[in-house]
Amino acid sequence: MNNKFKIISGNANRPLAQKIAESLNTKLLTATVTRFSDGESWVEIEENVRGDDVFVIQPTNNPANENLMELLIIIDCLKRASANHITAVLPYYGYARQDRKTSPRTPISSKLVADLITAAGAHRILTMDLHAGQIQGFFNIPVDHLFAKPVLIDYLKGQLQNNVIMIAPDAGGAERARSYAKILHCPMALIDKRRPRPNVNEVMNIIGDVSGMRAIIIDDIVDTAGTMVKAAEALLAKGATEVHACCIHPVFSGAAIQRINESPLKSVIVTDSIALRPEAVACEKIKVLSVAPLLAEAIRRIHQSESVSSLFV
Repeated sequence: MNNKFKIISGNANRPLAQKIAESLNTKLLTATVTRFSDGESWVEIEENVRGDDVFVIQPTNNPANENLMELLIIIDCLKRASANHITAVLPYYGYARQDRKTSPRTPISSKLVADLITAAGAHRILTMDLHAGQIQGFFNIPVDHLFAKPVLIDYLKGQLQNNVIMIAPDAGGAERARSYAKILHCPMALIDKRRPRPNVNEVMNIIGDVSGMRAIIIDDIVDTAGTMVKAAEALLAKGATEVHACCIHPVFSGAAIQRINESPLKSVIVTDSIALRPEAVACEKIKVLSVAPLLAEAIRRIHQSESVSSLFV
């Protein structure tokens, strides 16, 4: 890397940003990202960034509004400091589940967030495992959409390779489960789920034979863990020998960790796209895989104007 390349981090996931910087043999920009007593975010960059390519590492997870505002202010700060090119690196894109109107007089918040990031001054977006792929079209700037699949597949091949079946937790996740099953040369099944209202769900039926198999639930987000736990119970009731879960973004809101601890799940494999809460770190069932090398390689290629298409596995 030459001296025109720099990385800055907000407060959302500094451990991941530090790992990315270490993977690229560089250091994070020295900056103050804090809040006034009334809660307003405030940023001061303590190094020169004039003419530099700067990558802002900031997932917009809980507290989503505070982390999003930090991201916008950091981008504006870099723009006013004459940075040459600003890339917003969003390992987790908050508001992604609000990607369409589900009823009259409701917002498409995912599009609004895309507009805000663009208006703040970002020139490019680097993100990972969007909840809905079409969100890329909400941006009028280039979007590089990575997948954590290579990281998860490597782990599954080493730890859970034999007698397994991939499970899609709903119809929307069928394509994801099928792609994992194809690489691992194993069958897949699908769970038919009814969701009467947000964050409330009920597993109704399992499509496929899971009897005598080690079931691996594949999903992009684990939020309250309600779907995951009920799916595990349903799979065991249908004859699965054990159930594991593989989720990219560990949102873990509400009583998620308690549900996991009390559930029949054997393990929950997640990435560090979101910084885990202390109780999640202490949970023996949760295994965290780092996506820092993957994001670091994408950053290196973007900075050097190389193709990143081979990373879109």
